[in-house]
Amino acid sequence: MSYQDSLHPWVIYQLLPNCQRLTVDRFRHRSQADNYLRVLKRLQPQAEYAIVFEVERSPQHQNKFGS
Repeated sequence: MSYQDSLHPWVIYQLLPNCQRLTVDRFRHRSQADNYLRVLKRLQPQAEYAIVFEVERSPQHQNKFGS
């Protein structure tokens, strides 16, 4: 995760078939993500979205496989 991404931990993903996802945008505050999600749902009511809080995991918390 880049420094810029760490400044914007709230992410809106569009959920796609086969457990895939598309990053729509990143936000600094949850309220900004919620407001943007309302607009997206009005523009594309058939699409599925998720708001996620992403944090970078430190190396000491990662297992030997990197996840």
